[in-house]
Amino acid sequence: MASDDQATRKRILDHAAALFAERGFEKVTVREICRGARANVAAVNYHFGGKRPLYVAVVKMAIEIMRETNELSVEAGRGASPDDQLRAYVRVFLTRLMSTGRNSWIHKLMTRELESPSDAFDLVIRDVIEPRHKYLSAIIGAISGLPADDSRVILAGVSLQAQCLLFARPMPRKVPSAWRTVVEDTDGIVSHVAEFSIAGMRALKAGKRRR
Repeated sequence: MASDDQATRKRILDHAAALFAERGFEKVTVREICRGARANVAAVNYHFGGKRPLYVAVVKMAIEIMRETNELSVEAGRGASPDDQLRAYVRVFLTRLMSTGRNSWIHKLMTRELESPSDAFDLVIRDVIEPRHKYLSAIIGAISGLPADDSRVILAGVSLQAQCLLFARPMPRKVPSAWRTVVEDTDGIVSHVAEFSIAGMRALKAGKRRR
């Protein structure tokens, strides 16, 4: 019986994740979550205590997968030069973002959270964004020759993340064909973002520090 409960809970969580990512918290009902998960309408309360706690559980599931991405990025660059650490980070991060596999819902959900943060986003900041920022700032500091807490280093990290998020967005239909060919080349995008960013980071020290 316990295994049946766990299976039901997992179906609810997976189906809720897909719906919340696609349409947002407010536009998804408990009834349709349970219908898609082949569960009784009372199952959300039974397993999670309501729709809001279910949403928090979905965010926590996303956090675990994003933390795994962070760990893969660190491992991929372990022992390498700062430049190669950055290249490894961009490759792992962008490949995950651009994936159309079973975890592609995470990017959609996080995009919604960035645009309209819920209380659960505090967990994302603490467990994913802050560790990622700390790791990136150390690499960028080493590349640029600046302290990791320098405002130029922080902005460079934000810029790098923004590039990755931008390229991971679906392309509009009406774009020049030459542009589409380029931006659909994942390896080319990874190389561009990494090399473009490294060149900018090396030039940072010549600029003035912002206050």
